[in-house]
Amino acid sequence: MAFGIFIHRSDSIYDDISSERYQFPKQYLSRAQQCEGDWIVYLEPSKVKETKGYFAVAKVQEIIPDPRKPDMFLAVIEPGTYLDFGDPVSFRDENSIIERGLLNDQGKISGRAQAAVRTLLAEDFARIFERGLGRDEDILPRVGDSMQLPGFQDAQTPFQHMPARERVNQLTNRAVCDRNFRKNVLRAYGERCAITGLRLINGGGRAEVEAAHIRPVEHDGPDIVSNGLALSGTAHWMLSGRTFFRNDDPGADRVQFEI
Repeated sequence: MAFGIFIHRSDSIYDDISSERYQFPKQYLSRAQQCEGDWIVYLEPSKVKETKGYFAVAKVQEIIPDPRKPDMFLAVIEPGTYLDFGDPVSFRDENSIIERGLLNDQGKISGRAQAAVRTLLAEDFARIFERGLGRDEDILPRVGDSMQLPGFQDAQTPFQHMPARERVNQLTNRAVCDRNFRKNVLRAYGERCAITGLRLINGGGRAEVEAAHIRPVEHDGPDIVSNGLALSGTAHWMLSGRTFFRNDDPGADRVQFEI
C-alpha cells in the first residue's frame, strides 16, 4: 500500500464523484493499485483558474474495472472517508513545492508532476495533511455553546507534528471531520443561517451558526458541502430529528433527508 495523488478537476471529462469514485484509464492502473486500501490526496491542477490545489483526502477501498466503459477503471472510495480540507493547500509555498517527491536530483520539478495518478511520499502526505487540516480559524463557532447538539461541539485538540501513519488515525476522528466540515459549510454559506439569512458574529469574532449534516453521518452522510446546511443554534434545534423529502425532479423518486 502507498499514499497517492489523484488529480481531479470540477469540469473533468471523466465520470468522477470525488467522494464516491475516481475514474481513470488503463495506463494508470498499476499506480492506482499501489494505493488500494490506502489514503490519497485530491489535487486540482494549477492550470485551473483559481485552483484549490490539494483539496481533500479519501481512502481507496478497491480498484475495479469500470463496468460501463471498457479499458477504464474505478477507484472506489471507502464510504465515510472522504474529507474536504478546511484549508486547501497550494501546490507551492514561499520556499518550494509542497510535494517534494516530485523534485529531481537538480531540484527541478520532474515529469511525474504531469501524471494524473501517482504515489506520494509519506512525508509529503504528512506535510499536506498538516496544512490542510491543522489550522483553526475564527470562522468556527464559539466553544461551549449550550445550544450545540451532540457531535457539533468544538474540539480544540492541537495538531502537533507526527509521522504520516499516525496522522492517518486522525482522518477518522469525528472531531477532526466535524471541524473541517464546519469550516467548509460556513464558508459556503457566508456564515449565514440558511433558514433565517442572519449572519451573527459574537464578541470574539466567531460566527454564531452551526454546520448540520442533511443526511446524518450515522446514515452514511458524507462530510461534503452539498450534504450540509449552515444553521443558527435555534434553527438547528428546531429542525433536529425532522425528516424532509426533496423532489427536484417530478419524475424522480423522493429523497429523504434528516437533519
